[in-house]
Amino acid sequence: MSAFEDRRDELEKHEFMMGVPRGRLAVSLDMLTDALIMVGQHGVYCASTRNPSKPALDLQVVLKNLNGAKELIGSVMEELAAQKKEPQNL
Repeated sequence: MSAFEDRRDELEKHEFMMGVPRGRLAVSLDMLTDALIMVGQHGVYCASTRNPSKPALDLQVVLKNLNGAKELIGSVMEELAAQKKEPQNL
């Protein structure tokens, strides 16, 4: 099932409130947050053998990339918001 089908209600709500690009980015952030939560929960049970207070190395890489993706999407949303606030030159 595609993300468009799986998250149809969320997409419709956010696209209506924010416009299509920003709405889709907002739902993408929610999906990444959900993934981070799941990986974080898994990390509790798969602790590193070198440092038990940290998740296993492979999970650390996944967490780093998910957080990076969230950061990039957030910056795009900020850029779109800034462009929307700029006066339109006609």
